[in-house]
Amino acid sequence: MDFKTDFKPLTIEPDKIYDYSFSIIKEEMGVHDFSEEEWMVVRRIIHASADFELGRSVMFNGDAIQAGINAIRKGRHVIVDVQMIESGTGKKRFQKYGGDLHCYISDEDVMKEAKRQNTTRAIISMQKAVRENEGGIYAIGNAPTALLELIRLIKEGIAKPDLIIGMPVGFVSAAESKEELAKLKDIPFITNVGRKGGSTVTVAALNAISILADQVK
Repeated sequence: MDFKTDFKPLTIEPDKIYDYSFSIIKEEMGVHDFSEEEWMVVRRIIHASADFELGRSVMFNGDAIQAGINAIRKGRHVIVDVQMIESGTGKKRFQKYGGDLHCYISDEDVMKEAKRQNTTRAIISMQKAVRENEGGIYAIGNAPTALLELIRLIKEGIAKPDLIIGMPVGFVSAAESKEELAKLKDIPFITNVGRKGGSTVTVAALNAISILADQVK
Protein backbone atom coordinates (compact mmCIF):
# COMPACT_ATOMS: atom_id res chain seq x y z
CA MET A 1 0.00 0.00 0.00
CA ASP A 2 1.41 3.38 -1.02
CA PHE A 3 0.54 6.15 1.45
CA LYS A 4 0.49 9.55 -0.30
CA THR A 5 2.08 11.32 2.68
CA ASP A 6 5.59 12.19 3.80
CA PHE A 7 5.14 10.16 6.98
CA LYS A 8 4.82 6.40 6.66
CA PRO A 9 3.30 4.27 9.45
CA LEU A 10 5.73 2.06 11.34
CA THR A 11 3.55 -0.89 10.44
CA ILE A 12 0.06 -1.60 9.15
CA GLU A 13 -0.08 -5.07 10.71
CA PRO A 14 -2.69 -4.95 13.52
CA ASP A 15 -0.82 -7.21 15.97
CA LYS A 16 2.41 -5.29 15.51
CA ILE A 17 0.61 -1.99 16.12
CA TYR A 18 -0.52 -3.35 19.51
CA ASP A 19 3.01 -4.56 20.27
CA TYR A 20 4.54 -1.19 19.36
CA SER A 21 1.93 0.64 21.43
CA PHE A 22 2.46 -1.49 24.53
CA SER A 23 6.25 -1.22 24.27
CA ILE A 24 5.98 2.58 24.06
CA ILE A 25 3.61 2.62 27.04
CA LYS A 26 5.97 0.44 29.08
CA GLU A 27 8.95 2.66 28.30
CA GLU A 28 7.20 5.95 28.97
CA MET A 29 5.45 4.73 32.11
CA GLY A 30 8.73 3.76 33.72
CA VAL A 31 8.80 2.48 37.29
CA HIS A 32 5.41 1.85 38.92
CA ASP A 33 3.93 -0.03 41.88
CA PHE A 34 1.25 -2.02 40.04
CA SER A 35 1.34 -5.82 40.21
CA GLU A 36 1.73 -7.76 36.96
CA GLU A 37 -2.03 -8.32 36.63
CA GLU A 38 -2.87 -4.75 37.62
CA TRP A 39 -0.45 -3.51 34.99
CA MET A 40 -2.32 -5.56 32.35
CA VAL A 41 -5.38 -3.45 33.18
CA VAL A 42 -3.60 -0.12 33.56
CA ARG A 43 -1.70 -0.37 30.29
CA ARG A 44 -4.96 -0.96 28.41
CA ILE A 45 -6.44 2.10 30.12
CA ILE A 46 -3.43 4.13 28.98
CA HIS A 47 -3.65 2.60 25.52
CA ALA A 48 -7.30 3.65 25.27
CA SER A 49 -6.72 7.17 26.56
CA ALA A 50 -3.06 8.01 25.78
CA ASP A 51 -3.12 9.50 29.28
CA PHE A 52 -0.35 8.46 31.65
CA GLU A 53 -1.61 10.74 34.43
CA LEU A 54 -4.92 8.87 34.39
CA GLY A 55 -3.10 5.53 34.32
CA ARG A 56 -0.92 6.40 37.29
CA SER A 57 -4.00 7.42 39.31
CA VAL A 58 -5.79 4.06 38.94
CA MET A 59 -6.61 2.36 42.26
CA PHE A 60 -7.45 -1.28 43.01
CA ASN A 61 -9.20 -2.53 46.13
CA GLY A 62 -9.92 -5.98 47.55
CA ASP A 63 -8.09 -8.14 45.00
CA ALA A 64 -10.27 -6.54 42.35
CA ILE A 65 -8.85 -8.37 39.36
CA GLN A 66 -9.29 -11.82 40.85
CA ALA A 67 -12.80 -10.85 41.97
CA GLY A 68 -13.60 -9.87 38.40
CA ILE A 69 -12.12 -13.08 36.99
CA ASN A 70 -14.11 -15.18 39.46
CA ALA A 71 -17.33 -13.31 38.65
CA ILE A 72 -16.86 -13.83 34.91
CA ARG A 73 -16.14 -17.54 35.33
CA LYS A 74 -19.24 -17.93 37.52
CA GLY A 75 -21.37 -16.46 34.74
CA ARG A 76 -22.22 -13.28 36.61
CA HIS A 77 -23.72 -10.52 34.51
CA VAL A 78 -22.08 -7.18 33.76
CA ILE A 79 -24.19 -4.08 34.35
CA VAL A 80 -23.14 -0.93 32.52
CA ASP A 81 -24.40 2.62 32.88
CA VAL A 82 -24.43 3.53 29.18
CA GLN A 83 -24.82 1.66 25.92
CA MET A 84 -21.41 2.82 24.69
CA ILE A 85 -19.76 0.47 27.20
CA GLU A 86 -22.05 -2.35 26.16
CA SER A 87 -21.15 -1.79 22.49
CA GLY A 88 -17.40 -1.55 23.07
CA THR A 89 -17.00 -4.65 25.22
CA GLY A 90 -16.17 -8.09 23.86
CA LYS A 91 -19.38 -9.84 24.90
CA LYS A 92 -18.34 -13.30 23.75
CA ARG A 93 -15.73 -13.54 26.51
CA PHE A 94 -18.54 -13.20 29.07
CA GLN A 95 -21.17 -15.20 27.23
CA LYS A 96 -18.94 -18.28 26.99
CA TYR A 97 -19.21 -18.56 30.80
CA GLY A 98 -22.95 -17.87 30.87
CA GLY A 99 -22.88 -14.16 31.62
CA ASP A 100 -23.87 -11.18 29.52
CA LEU A 101 -23.92 -7.38 29.48
CA HIS A 102 -26.98 -5.37 30.47
CA CYS A 103 -27.72 -1.67 30.16
CA TYR A 104 -31.03 -0.49 31.61
CA ILE A 105 -30.79 3.26 31.05
CA SER A 106 -33.02 3.30 27.96
CA ASP A 107 -35.62 0.84 29.26
CA GLU A 108 -39.12 2.27 29.04
CA ASP A 109 -39.91 1.67 32.70
CA VAL A 110 -36.65 3.33 33.75
CA MET A 111 -37.33 6.42 31.65
CA LYS A 112 -40.89 6.67 32.93
CA GLU A 113 -39.89 6.33 36.59
CA ALA A 114 -37.03 8.81 36.23
CA LYS A 115 -39.44 11.36 34.78
CA ARG A 116 -41.97 10.70 37.54
CA GLN A 117 -39.35 11.21 40.25
CA ASN A 118 -37.60 14.07 38.40
CA THR A 119 -34.28 12.29 38.75
CA THR A 120 -31.68 10.81 36.44
CA ARG A 121 -32.26 7.65 34.44
CA ALA A 122 -28.84 6.50 35.67
CA ILE A 123 -30.10 6.40 39.25
CA ILE A 124 -33.24 4.44 38.37
CA SER A 125 -31.27 2.08 36.14
CA MET A 126 -29.02 1.12 39.06
CA GLN A 127 -32.07 0.41 41.22
CA LYS A 128 -33.47 -1.85 38.52
CA ALA A 129 -30.10 -3.56 37.99
CA VAL A 130 -29.79 -4.41 41.68
CA ARG A 131 -33.32 -5.84 41.74
CA GLU A 132 -32.68 -8.07 38.73
CA ASN A 133 -29.11 -9.24 39.35
CA GLU A 134 -27.36 -11.02 42.17
CA GLY A 135 -23.84 -9.70 42.51
CA GLY A 136 -22.32 -9.03 39.13
CA ILE A 137 -19.77 -6.58 37.76
CA TYR A 138 -20.86 -2.95 37.60
CA ALA A 139 -18.98 -0.91 35.00
CA ILE A 140 -19.72 2.81 35.25
CA GLY A 141 -17.88 5.20 32.95
CA ASN A 142 -20.27 8.03 32.24
CA ALA A 143 -22.76 8.81 35.01
CA PRO A 144 -21.52 9.83 38.48
CA THR A 145 -25.12 9.61 39.74
CA ALA A 146 -25.16 5.92 38.81
CA LEU A 147 -22.03 5.30 40.87
CA LEU A 148 -23.31 7.30 43.83
CA GLU A 149 -26.64 5.44 43.76
CA LEU A 150 -24.85 2.09 43.64
CA ILE A 151 -22.76 3.12 46.64
CA ARG A 152 -25.94 4.11 48.50
CA LEU A 153 -27.52 0.74 47.74
CA ILE A 154 -24.39 -1.03 48.99
CA LYS A 155 -24.35 0.96 52.22
CA GLU A 156 -28.01 0.12 52.83
CA GLY A 157 -27.29 -3.59 52.35
CA ILE A 158 -29.40 -3.83 49.19
CA ALA A 159 -26.55 -4.43 46.74
CA LYS A 160 -23.33 -6.43 46.92
CA PRO A 161 -21.50 -6.38 43.58
CA ASP A 162 -18.67 -8.80 42.86
CA LEU A 163 -16.68 -5.91 41.39
CA ILE A 164 -17.18 -2.23 40.60
CA ILE A 165 -15.29 -0.52 37.81
CA GLY A 166 -16.14 3.08 38.60
CA MET A 167 -14.47 5.59 36.30
CA PRO A 168 -17.07 8.24 35.36
CA VAL A 169 -15.83 11.33 33.57
CA GLY A 170 -16.98 14.90 34.01
CA PHE A 171 -17.05 18.10 36.02
CA VAL A 172 -20.15 17.56 38.16
CA SER A 173 -19.71 14.93 40.88
CA ALA A 174 -17.34 12.70 38.85
CA ALA A 175 -14.28 13.11 41.07
CA GLU A 176 -16.44 13.14 44.19
CA SER A 177 -18.23 9.91 43.27
CA LYS A 178 -14.87 8.17 42.93
CA GLU A 179 -13.80 9.54 46.29
CA GLU A 180 -16.92 7.98 47.82
CA LEU A 181 -16.18 4.67 46.09
CA ALA A 182 -12.65 4.71 47.50
CA LYS A 183 -14.13 4.77 51.01
CA LEU A 184 -15.75 1.35 50.54
CA LYS A 185 -13.57 -1.28 52.18
CA ASP A 186 -15.52 -4.52 51.66
CA ILE A 187 -16.25 -4.28 47.93
CA PRO A 188 -13.59 -4.96 45.27
CA PHE A 189 -13.28 -1.98 42.94
CA ILE A 190 -11.19 -0.33 40.26
CA THR A 191 -11.31 3.45 40.05
CA ASN A 192 -9.13 6.48 39.44
CA VAL A 193 -8.55 9.86 40.98
CA GLY A 194 -10.04 13.04 39.57
CA ARG A 195 -12.34 14.11 36.75
CA LYS A 196 -10.84 11.96 34.03
CA GLY A 197 -12.31 8.62 33.05
CA GLY A 198 -15.09 7.75 30.64
CA SER A 199 -16.65 4.91 28.73
CA THR A 200 -13.53 4.20 26.69
CA VAL A 201 -11.27 3.56 29.68
CA THR A 202 -14.00 1.64 31.49
CA VAL A 203 -14.31 -0.63 28.45
CA ALA A 204 -10.52 -1.02 28.44
CA ALA A 205 -10.50 -2.16 32.07
CA LEU A 206 -13.43 -4.50 31.55
CA ASN A 207 -11.91 -6.06 28.44
CA ALA A 208 -8.55 -6.50 30.18
CA ILE A 209 -10.17 -8.46 33.01
CA SER A 210 -12.18 -10.61 30.61
CA ILE A 211 -8.97 -11.45 28.71
CA LEU A 212 -7.29 -12.39 31.99
CA ALA A 213 -10.27 -14.62 32.82
CA ASP A 214 -9.31 -16.73 29.80
CA GLN A 215 -5.60 -16.68 30.57
CA VAL A 216 -5.16 -16.96 34.33
CA LYS A 217 -5.60 -20.45 35.80
